[in-house]
Amino acid sequence: MAVAQPDVAALEDRGHLLIFEPTALEVHHQASTWFCDQEIFDFVGGWLHLMEQPSFRTYVHGWELKAAGLDWQTGILGRCLTGAALAVARLKANQGYSSEEERARAFVDSGAGCRATYFNHSKKLQCRETIPAIPDIPLAAPAARPPSTANREEETVATGSSTGTIP
Repeated sequence: MAVAQPDVAALEDRGHLLIFEPTALEVHHQASTWFCDQEIFDFVGGWLHLMEQPSFRTYVHGWELKAAGLDWQTGILGRCLTGAALAVARLKANQGYSSEEERARAFVDSGAGCRATYFNHSKKLQCRETIPAIPDIPLAAPAARPPSTANREEETVATGSSTGTIP
């Protein structure tokens, strides 16, 4: 492996390179052990087939947006889609439409593209594999923050020290 910088090459020569690339389904299954918002969890599960770089941050990002009263679904979809595909996914996630024809009309009216473009993207967005069901996440008392930040706050209170500030 050729490296442009000699100091990086020296580090690579002395270390062990481990590649950790879990699938979106593996990340989703692990998130089921700690994430506490079933609606966001299920929404992410419905779009796993589009997530090229799965991350727990997707769940936390959605939770933060939802807690702030913002459009958390678009925030999650925006992590894996752009352009017309994102516009189609947003319309498909919107339960306010009663049919695909209504969604296609809204797509055209928004200026995102023509009817055919809507249906082409819609077809590409469909999941081609069956995602195994993961049991509902255990209902815990709702936290004021997602577990990752709540744990840091508890640690700060218990020890009286902090490694950083939580906004």
